[in-house]
Amino acid sequence: MASYKKRGYKPKKEKVVDNVNEETFDESQSAVAEAFNTLDETANKSEQWIEKNSKPLFYGLIAIAALILVFLAYNKYVSEPTQTEASNELAYPRTFFDKAATSTGKAADSLYTLALEGGDGKYGFIDIADSYSGTKAGNIANYYAGISYLKMNKYEEAIDYLSKFDSDDELLGPTALGAIGDAFADINQPEDALDYYEKAANKKDNEFTSPLFLFKAAQTAMGLKEYNKAEKLFTTIKEKYPTTEQGRDIEKYINSAKYAQ
Repeated sequence: MASYKKRGYKPKKEKVVDNVNEETFDESQSAVAEAFNTLDETANKSEQWIEKNSKPLFYGLIAIAALILVFLAYNKYVSEPTQTEASNELAYPRTFFDKAATSTGKAADSLYTLALEGGDGKYGFIDIADSYSGTKAGNIANYYAGISYLKMNKYEEAIDYLSKFDSDDELLGPTALGAIGDAFADINQPEDALDYYEKAANKKDNEFTSPLFLFKAAQTAMGLKEYNKAEKLFTTIKEKYPTTEQGRDIEKYINSAKYAQ
């Protein structure tokens, strides 16, 4: 039987959006387009802002560049030569300091005095620490000055100079703090001594300074009748540094602190 079309019949057309079949239209395409439009608007605003502020930005960049150049020039022509000069100045007082370390009595005191005050137109540790305070040599001069005063039994001066010294060196950092502890111990301020011994012990973890100052801290705690604290400090030596000089006979000190409580 022949088929036929009704009069006035028109085939049904699929709705098309922007030449894309509605059934297959990907909404993400619209989102991407919107994102690009947003980026374009942002870029245009940024360009307008840069154009408007081009002169301040230019002058700002010049200022930053000038500061960098000044910093580099200062390091090259001022800081580095000053560091070298200060290091050279240390050689003279170090000679007397080293000699004093192997001397005793008045001879040692005379040598430490020369190391501190200088002579023959040469700076001593005091002058170097003062004149080159911003340099490494000036910093180390504080250490040597403090140790010199400590050896001469001038404890307040020793504390003053050693307190100005700052170092992360494995040995010098803890030694300086421990020397402050010694100075406080010698002027009968055991509480302060204990504090600095503990700081010295904790400054760097090594088998040279840590057990030494833990032991001094524990002994000081015993003198203060802080037996529980002393026991803990002695026990730390036993647990962490058993093969060191302080650790070899540490058990008897632990027992002394334990039974004193």
